[in-house]
Amino acid sequence: MQRTAVNPVPWSLELGFNQGEVVSGETRTLYLSGQTAMSGDGKPEHDGDMAAQLASSLDNLEGVLREAGMSLANLVRLNVYTTDVDLLFQHYGVLAARLGAAAVAPTTTILGVARLAIPTLMVELEGTAVA
Repeated sequence: MQRTAVNPVPWSLELGFNQGEVVSGETRTLYLSGQTAMSGDGKPEHDGDMAAQLASSLDNLEGVLREAGMSLANLVRLNVYTTDVDLLFQHYGVLAARLGAAAVAPTTTILGVARLAIPTLMVELEGTAVA
């Protein structure tokens, strides 16, 4: 698989994402359902703690990737849904650090929503990975 970043403007790179990515060559594609701060037995975790919910959501996203034989390095698209965009940005370093450590800058969209499926959850990560 070959990935080619498409960035007609450079500002997004400072925030850790590409404007677009062209993926070519023989590939496998994994579409990841939204991952939240849920325990292994399906209970919401870290009520009121955005940083902890973001880290847990990333852990769960990585768990799905691992199960498919992939890692964050394979992530080409990341959608972030949050009930509080301003609070998310205060803790965005949690996400940026993990993506940076994986040397990946997936195309990213951040959306503010009224609520998630479980009212105590504040962030949900949905993605597409290619290997």
